[in-house]
Parts: sequence; C-alpha cells; structure tokens
Amino acid sequence: MAHLPDWIDDRIGRNVGNSLTQRHVVETMLDSERPFFSIRQIESRVKPDVSKATVRNRLNELQELDVIATEAYPESVTLYYVDYPESNWPLPPQEHRTFTGVSPLDQLSVRGFITMRETAGVRTLVLAGYQFTLVLLALGTVLSAFGPTFGSGNGVPLWGTAFDLLVVTTALLLTERAVAWVRSRYAPFDSLPSV
Repeated sequence: MAHLPDWIDDRIGRNVGNSLTQRHVVETMLDSERPFFSIRQIESRVKPDVSKATVRNRLNELQELDVIATEAYPESVTLYYVDYPESNWPLPPQEHRTFTGVSPLDQLSVRGFITMRETAGVRTLVLAGYQFTLVLLALGTVLSAFGPTFGSGNGVPLWGTAFDLLVVTTALLLTERAVAWVRSRYAPFDSLPSV
C-alpha cells in the first residue's frame, strides 16, 4: 500500500475495528493510476465484503476531514479525489470535458467519422438516426390514420423514409463495430491508417 503523506496521516482516524478504514480508502485511491473515482469504482477495489453504504460513509468522513473532495456532474455522477493542497484540479482536460457535458458530436470531425476513430460521435449519430426513424414512423402512422391526403394520400412515404434511414443507421453502426473489432484485434500492427 502507498505511504500516506503526513498531512493525510495526521487527519484520518485509526478505526481498526471498522470493516473498511479511512486509511484503506485513501491508500486504495493513492495506489491507483486514476486521479478520480466513483463510489462503485472504489467499492470494486476494496475488500469484496464491504457494502456500497460503508464505502460512502468512509468517503463522507474523509470529505469532512478535507482529505477527499468531490465534483458532481450531469446525470448524477459524483467523483471523489484526494484533495491535495497543491492541486487546483485533479482531472486531465479530456476527462473534464467528458464529465462537463461536452457532446461527442462537438468533437466529431469528418476525418474522425471516415476513419471511425471517434466512436462516441459515430454512436451518437447512430442513436440520433434510430430516434429520427421512430419519429418518422410515428408521424407516418398519424398521417395515415388522421391526416389529410397529400400527394399519395397517406403517410406511407414517411414509412419508406424511416426504413431507409433505419438501414443506413444500422449499416453505420455495424461498420463502426467492425472497425473497432479489427483495431482491437490488430492493434499491435496498427493495420488501419491512423489519422
């Protein structure tokens, strides 16, 4: 286990009777290469017989002692990190953007799309395609049942467009998954062009 800095060692309790001590939580965080953790991530790294509530209690105690600090993000994500006095922000810029709600589509470039390197952006496009397919199917159904007659007299053209979009979106998803599989399998050779 990691040697605790003096400023931490002076603050934490010596509750050796607890199933999970404050010391063990801090040592687990310091031994990891990660600068931040969710409760579930800490729980998976400590003893297997420790509950999530126990981990939360130790983290709350450490937060009251100003050893651990937290950052809350959208979608109820709370991250815990050792609150070093000399550190202004423990997250690298990439992780900070990830948790502050920057959309993967904002980062998707044409080159990243063509080479399937920016998988989060491609998958966001796929999800949007599936959602738009549902909207077109629903609108086509409503127009077929209640709408006025336009050109062909019903909402069936919208259904055709929805099914075309479904095929294109599914093909895009399968292509992205295939490229990811090939990259993971042949990563040492890097057979696919890196851009």
